[in-house]
Amino acid sequence: MSLFLGIDTSNYTTSVALCGENTASVRKIIDVKEGERGIRQSEGVFAHVRELPHLLEGLDSDVSAITAIGVSTRPRSVEGSYMPVFVAGESFARTIAKVLGVPLFRYSHQDGHIMAGIVSADCTELMGKPFTAVHMSGGTTEILRCAWNGDGFDTEIIGGTKDISAGQLIDRLGVRLGMKFPCGKEFDALSLNADREIPLKTAVSGGYMNLSGMENKLSEKIGREHAGVLARSALIFIGKSLAEAINSGNPERVLFVGGVASNTLLRRYLSENVKVQTYFASGELACDNAVGIAELAKRSWSKWNR
Repeated sequence: MSLFLGIDTSNYTTSVALCGENTASVRKIIDVKEGERGIRQSEGVFAHVRELPHLLEGLDSDVSAITAIGVSTRPRSVEGSYMPVFVAGESFARTIAKVLGVPLFRYSHQDGHIMAGIVSADCTELMGKPFTAVHMSGGTTEILRCAWNGDGFDTEIIGGTKDISAGQLIDRLGVRLGMKFPCGKEFDALSLNADREIPLKTAVSGGYMNLSGMENKLSEKIGREHAGVLARSALIFIGKSLAEAINSGNPERVLFVGGVASNTLLRRYLSENVKVQTYFASGELACDNAVGIAELAKRSWSKWNR
């Protein structure tokens, strides 16, 4: 049986996955000190180096069966895309590939997200012709025109945020409400306890939107409005902004990926208000993970091994 190892070291999550007849994955979210909204890249690199051997052991599989390895080496598949945290994963992957004598394939973190979304939403038909993907994570909110190229995805940014990302709005407001960073899961649960939201006007032009003004507007209401109402208001505002931006481009099919795409209220709003067929990465695989990278390695190896 062939096994394909995927490794991903993003800003806040260390993850490894094996893809074969079945898929197994383990990941570890990097700890962030209470009250803080992130960590330095140097701290992230150290955390990944420390955690990767433990996570690989946690897969509890025979590594001698690994046929090929995939690793994320950059945030996006564009010239100059770079973050130090990905060096930790690439170094680890290079070492294992050399020892095992297997090929190593390099991808962008964004490619991994898109592939994880396609696999978990069971929509491989998207790979047959160009489609739209919306990548929503802690630092990214981008609307992308995507096309499968046989190894990964050719992407073109056609919309998104002009200032802060949807994830940053959630995390910044969440920290101010006393949540631990990253705030996504707690923010999600809190929003579901509210039965109303504050009417908020969007700032959308074509496929692009602005979100930073809403951070200040909602922060000013802390202590005067229930926290759940503020969380729900932020999510409906994000959803409304995204739906307007996406619909303006008249796409045929839209795939939502990234950690923010796992939010319950946001998924519901977008599925009801985006005017075309929508697909969502599963709650588990919307967040940073190595499953998409392992799946990409399997496909690259099949092409390479012909």
